[in-house]
Amino acid sequence: MATIVSPSLLAADFLHLDKDLEMINRSEAQWLHLDVMDGVFVPNISFGFPVLEAVAKKCKKLLDVHYMIVHPEHYIQQTAKLGAMMMNVHAEACTHLHRTIQEIHAAGMKAGVTLNPATPVSVLEDIIGDVDMVLLMSVNPGFGGQVFIENTIAKVKRLRKLIDDSGSKALIEIDGGVQAETAPRLVAAGADVLVAGSYVFGSENPEERISGLRAL
Repeated sequence: MATIVSPSLLAADFLHLDKDLEMINRSEAQWLHLDVMDGVFVPNISFGFPVLEAVAKKCKKLLDVHYMIVHPEHYIQQTAKLGAMMMNVHAEACTHLHRTIQEIHAAGMKAGVTLNPATPVSVLEDIIGDVDMVLLMSVNPGFGGQVFIENTIAKVKRLRKLIDDSGSKALIEIDGGVQAETAPRLVAAGADVLVAGSYVFGSENPEERISGLRAL
């Protein structure tokens, strides 16, 4: 199976989002990654529903919405109304993670769970069969352009083993520091989905970068 590429809108040119979305629509990217930050759960604020709604109207790719916020469960219905394919919540932000996953599924979306760099994959042992995807942060969440955390490679292997041993169908997504050197190693370790921000949008030929990641 070709690697799924989910370019991160956070790295796009917000003065010319229409042009960047046209590029995404033309490209081989299958998803578009949308990072929603609240300045509480992570030390940054990104964008909210006015931007998400505008993007949803223009984007022809599947929407991969990643909530780096407290109480993501409050926004399940609003996210479903956008037509989002995936709603991804942080394990660290959800006191009742199983309930939140059930509610995301009931709203008609796939459910993803994100782990911060210091959170072990073992926290998912009792829930791995219920999730559609696990996102491993390979940088500390909140800002783009950070240096890749090397331990992520071993963590992907541990997560792959947990998924395979449990019979789960969950995909493994990686967000942070994905570029030419790290991407092949992540895919070799078991990653299915690569989120790429500055590596794609900071390139002179972003479509070529996306094609290169997809071919891994």
